Amino acid sequence: MAAKRDHHQVVVVGGGAAGLDVAARLRRGGISDVAVVEPSDTHWYQPLWTLVGAGCAPLEETRRPQAAVMPKRVTWIRDRATTVDPDEQTVSLAAGGTIGYEQLVVCPGIQLDWDKVPGLTDVLGTGGVSSNYLAELAPRTWELISSLRSGTAVFTMPSGPIKCAGAPQKIAYLAADYWRQQGVLQDIHIVLVLPTPAMFGVPEFSRVLDQVAARYGIDVRLQHELVEVDGDTAVLVDRSGDEERRETVRFDLLHAVPPQSAPDWVKESPLADPASPFGYVDVDKHTHQHARHPNVFSLGDAGSTPNSKTAAAVRKQAPVVVANLKAAMAGRPLPGSYDGYASCPLTTARNRMLLAEFDYTMKPHPTFPIIDTQKERYDMWLLKRYGLPRLYWHLMTKGLA
Repeated sequence: MAAKRDHHQVVVVGGGAAGLDVAARLRRGGISDVAVVEPSDTHWYQPLWTLVGAGCAPLEETRRPQAAVMPKRVTWIRDRATTVDPDEQTVSLAAGGTIGYEQLVVCPGIQLDWDKVPGLTDVLGTGGVSSNYLAELAPRTWELISSLRSGTAVFTMPSGPIKCAGAPQKIAYLAADYWRQQGVLQDIHIVLVLPTPAMFGVPEFSRVLDQVAARYGIDVRLQHELVEVDGDTAVLVDRSGDEERRETVRFDLLHAVPPQSAPDWVKESPLADPASPFGYVDVDKHTHQHARHPNVFSLGDAGSTPNSKTAAAVRKQAPVVVANLKAAMAGRPLPGSYDGYASCPLTTARNRMLLAEFDYTMKPHPTFPIIDTQKERYDMWLLKRYGLPRLYWHLMTKGLA
């Protein structure tokens, strides 16, 4: 339990990808008093859960003890934040007490709102229903995929911002490729439910995904969303016309992705964006400084920046936040500017990947222009399966990538 007198120069709320990256950079940048508020004993590399759900990676590879990845000489407060008082400059904790700060970085991650889809929590993890968005269910996804030989498989994506927006359709392609290899693809009706008017927000990559879906014979329902689950029936809403229309699909397998938002305590705090129904921390999309409280910064999934919520985005945001936070401490103009870069590794087969890199302009933004990332590539698959996890564990969590 933290005493009321506890105080730190910089408090980082959240010990996920964003929190660790920022904390490590701050310590290496000469900030001696950094505290990280994080209740979990286990740290997860979530981008690999899609491959776990496809039987292409073991779950054990995606976790480390939190103590093993916490930056050295950082105070780890093993508790959960419950609110922030930006006027008093304090963070309240679930176990009681408060922590004072001079500068605050808010990056607690994103909340999975399973209950926003009626009936989903009742069947999640039972029968033919699973989701790679929970570590404990990703292996079950593979059990369902590997045992299905005929019937209907439904893969859904919710409306609104979500983490790793490509994940809902990546598992559909990985499953389809497995069923193709097993010679049963023609006996399985794959329904891909997307709330968007196109397969992807960047036209250059959307065109490739159109071809991928057609190759597997996937029934793509654009501008559709899962709004209810009733036993083994998915209730979809069709928003493609002038009026909404409901339709039902009986399934043998349902991979569901829930609506997502900022954690409830963030939504209810003075830090939330009052114009957003999702309650994300209200920050400038380039500087990551809070709109009303200049000694507060936010990055990662809980920030209001309109980029895709990915670890790749965090990797570009972290150095901007650290540079701007240090400048704010010194009373200098903020030097860092984030351009909205995000990367979405879209696995389109069990040995191919399309690396979608883009920024706020929603135009391709390749890291290596000499490589054609608008093609499905085996080397990009190797990057996803082996390269990116090593980059994460050995560099990003240490603030070196």
